[in-house]
Amino acid sequence: MIGGETVVDAHVHVPRLSTLKPAWFEWARTFSRGHPWRDAYDEHGDPVPGRLDALLESEGVDRALLFCEYSPRATGIQPIEDLLPIVAHNPVRFRLVANVNPHLHHPLTAEAERQLDLGAVAVKLHPVHAGFDPGDKELYPLYALCAERGVPVIVHSGTSTFPGARARYGDPQLLLDAVEDFPDLQFVFAHGGRGWWYDTAAFLALARANVWLDLAGLPPHKLPGYYARFDLARLAGRWIFGTDWPGVPGTSHNVAALRELGLAEETLRGVLSGNAAKVFPGLGV
Repeated sequence: MIGGETVVDAHVHVPRLSTLKPAWFEWARTFSRGHPWRDAYDEHGDPVPGRLDALLESEGVDRALLFCEYSPRATGIQPIEDLLPIVAHNPVRFRLVANVNPHLHHPLTAEAERQLDLGAVAVKLHPVHAGFDPGDKELYPLYALCAERGVPVIVHSGTSTFPGARARYGDPQLLLDAVEDFPDLQFVFAHGGRGWWYDTAAFLALARANVWLDLAGLPPHKLPGYYARFDLARLAGRWIFGTDWPGVPGTSHNVAALRELGLAEETLRGVLSGNAAKVFPGLGV
């Protein structure tokens, strides 16, 4: 907890460092700004569950959603199995997020089911790093599966600086049909349309009850500028807190910056944990 509020970080990366490409390390170094995230790792570059647990505890994180990623053209492959020891160490604090890539997994639903059966509470798609259109009808069976299982789909929305990324697939408009065709499926737009799609992402979040924005990678003090065309207090009702850890100068730093926006306490509580509890099953907050 931070300031008496439960905190859910809905966007956390804890890969084995040996699975990553060089650009990832530059990203982490640049955006962590000295935050001691490497304290969670051993000398071989593998995360130590107890160290990570203690570090996030010290930062006030009550729940953390851990992302795997199958994007060989951008970051590499960080399999979900690498995260299992972390969840086993503290299944209260940590939850899994599945990831599938239509260029690697066929049929998509079989791999998604496999990862969901490991305990994942959501399925993440990274069209920008993997290079595919998230609105392609090939993904509809996956969306139907997630709707049936009651788990949300997190989609990277916005740009990425990693070599091999294809920014055009980060356009939230690509998901217009899917959002309408699966009204009972919750879609979380990771990074909130970062780059030049903030307006599109925000409009969809306000217009559609099944669209949410996660704040990962977005400095909170810049949110009023990013969403200048919208009523920030109203839009904040659709926000889910996430940091993109370790690319953040500490979770508590971002929570403090969110408080500086002057949101009503009820709204802030929703951003920090309440909205995540509505979207992700079984968080227990």
